Amino acid sequence: MAFTRADVLTAAQRSLLAANAHDRDGWIGLFTDDGRVEDPVGSTPHRGRTAIARFYDTFIGPRTVDFRAHHDIVSGTTVVRDVTLEIAMSSALTMQVPTFIRYDLREENGALRIAALSAYWELPSMVGQFVRGGVAALPAGAALGRTMLTNQGLIGSLGFAGGFFTLGSAGKKLFASFLGAACSGDEVGLRRVTAATSLTRGDDGPATTSELAAEMSGARWDKLIASGRSVAARVERDGTAGVLFGQVRGRVGQERAALSRLCWFTDQT
Repeated sequence: MAFTRADVLTAAQRSLLAANAHDRDGWIGLFTDDGRVEDPVGSTPHRGRTAIARFYDTFIGPRTVDFRAHHDIVSGTTVVRDVTLEIAMSSALTMQVPTFIRYDLREENGALRIAALSAYWELPSMVGQFVRGGVAALPAGAALGRTMLTNQGLIGSLGFAGGFFTLGSAGKKLFASFLGAACSGDEVGLRRVTAATSLTRGDDGPATTSELAAEMSGARWDKLIASGRSVAARVERDGTAGVLFGQVRGRVGQERAALSRLCWFTDQT
């Protein structure tokens, strides 16, 4: 069955709408039977609807999840949403979480469903907001801890804690050097940073450093996020926004660390 861009975008947009409406069955029903949620990227994924239901009961159901949508990008059956999540942990504490959410969609029983949801946001930064919330944050933190242990168990809770281990400032610096070279049109610098990097438009459209330099020259980048061993940033040029995802191999801060993959998502990919 052929699906239009509008079909693909609508299928992805239903996720945050259902979460905001506290529509548990509706949200879980958006996923394929073998669907996967990795939220944040770097934590242990939740696979299958039973695990996804536990994820909902832990992180979505007990609180209000609102959002501000900045850009939506459709590339084939993949949607990348550039949003700021507004998560009300309690009446006294609302978290502002800059996020990129990637939805990989697949046809199942004649409908588009979410095969994978990957949310790129920074768990350490969110914890920092908790700390700055002071005494008002303590009840919300304790409630989250209890709910997590009840629904996820000790192993699942430790899996979520894996989101703390990000590339951090060193990984961001590596990605920023690439973004600076690309946006300034410095093809020599770009080749140096991406010497052993797989470059694609979307997931599998081949791209060269020359093409990337031409497309990104004169662009501006911001919203740099490190999530797990991945980095992501918003890139805008001539009023058109894209999102660039990178993966890093090796130990950041060592000479062996390098960008291993770059995926460039725009509506044209």
